Amino acid sequence: MEQLEMRKLVYYVAVTLDGRIAGPDGEYDFFPSGDERQSAAYSTWTNTLFPETVPTAYRAAVGLADAPNRHFDTVVMGLGAYRPALDAGITSPYAHLRQYVVSSTLKPDTDPAVTVVPGDPLALVRELKREGGAGLDVWLCGGGRLAGALLPEIDELMIKNYPVVAGAGIPAFDGAFDPTVFDVAERTAFPNGVTLTHLTRR
Repeated sequence: MEQLEMRKLVYYVAVTLDGRIAGPDGEYDFFPSGDERQSAAYSTWTNTLFPETVPTAYRAAVGLADAPNRHFDTVVMGLGAYRPALDAGITSPYAHLRQYVVSSTLKPDTDPAVTVVPGDPLALVRELKREGGAGLDVWLCGGGRLAGALLPEIDELMIKNYPVVAGAGIPAFDGAFDPTVFDVAERTAFPNGVTLTHLTRR
């Protein structure tokens, strides 16, 4: 019997030049996107490539209301990544995906479409990766502590590097010292100064 290929865990995230995915208080509105034309072209390109990473509330506005998932059918996030939606009164930010929030403090009944995982994110991801299905992968959308804990299981990185130095904030990875080598598979540069780098685990 042919063995199904395991699903991959892919960390798709925006990062500053000094390796921050957000400011000290979780802010991300300082990431520069260029002028209006550059910003529109960049957003159209990334939204077309990764439509499932656009929050459900904004999909209709950018023409993705009925867009099928291309790469992911599941999202895993820490409380910090979930918090902006929660603070805005949105308890199911990615309703078009299966949603898991790793948190020891979030109430398990926050939303029936969101599974709260109080501990052991490695066990969760290993279980998700063993699933069969339509060949779609698992999206890790942050934050830094969760990415640090899941580093042993991260198969690919999709890093959007923005031309800005934050100076302080939440690092892309916040965990134990564990040098892990990834190979650059592809890199795309945009006129607004952003580069999207696809890396695979060596």
